Amino acid sequence: MSVQRATFTRPLVAVAMVGLSTLYAVAQQAPVPTRVRGTIEKVDGDLLSVKSRSGEDVRLHIASDLRVAGITRIALSDIKVGSFIGATTVPGPDGGQNAVEVHVFPESMRGTGEGSRPYDLRPNSSMTNATVAESVVGNDGHTLLVKYKDGEKKVFVSSETPVVTYVPGEKSDLKEGAKIIAFVKALPDGSFETSRVSVGRDGLTPPM
Repeated sequence: MSVQRATFTRPLVAVAMVGLSTLYAVAQQAPVPTRVRGTIEKVDGDLLSVKSRSGEDVRLHIASDLRVAGITRIALSDIKVGSFIGATTVPGPDGGQNAVEVHVFPESMRGTGEGSRPYDLRPNSSMTNATVAESVVGNDGHTLLVKYKDGEKKVFVSSETPVVTYVPGEKSDLKEGAKIIAFVKALPDGSFETSRVSVGRDGLTPPM
């Protein structure tokens, strides 16, 4: 009986080891990016060569339904009660949320991505798209109470925090030297395609 058990057990152990190896290999694979932040180095027809902020060379195919939005700087005072904003925040030393950047959506984009979720700009960062319910002006910035459908959050925006908004853009804005955020998907051959790009105006690096 002991010999039969050992004979029967060996294939199960082998299968288990293969399964664990496969799971480990999958876990070790780099996650597929959903956005690429970087600088356009070359434009070749519908192919963009981008140097990412982290130093990788990325080639992006431009989709036929491409949408381009310009990103331009505005003043902190342009954030009003009732503005629909997106704020990238990190936890502050006092337990509050400090804004890394704020982008004010034009009225036509109100409601875009409403809510709060983890974000990939910095470690422990989150993105909150919400309506400004209150704004308290201090000596070193504004404290905003923002409300979204599932809750609310207080966000501190310092006088040094980049504040930007969206303006209409077009494919011709995608040129050498432009700073972009491209929203991408992986193609079957392992390359990437983008159908939505935000591009900084006047040399601006989109801060989000």
